[in-house]
Amino acid sequence: MAHVQISTETSAWLLQAKDFLDEARRLKPGPERNELRETAKVLREIAKLETAASPARKLDRRPRS
Repeated sequence: MAHVQISTETSAWLLQAKDFLDEARRLKPGPERNELRETAKVLREIAKLETAASPARKLDRRPRS
């Protein structure tokens, strides 16, 4: 069940990054557009880190006796 939540969170990060990029494309080149693109880049990196961390989290859930 935890794996499903992690996947959902990752998808949310990527969807949010896509929204930021879509908004950036509507703007003329400039600081605001650059800031949106940089934010999207950070969100994609967070999604990548979440994905990499999910197998480790799964391993930590050993059955306790």
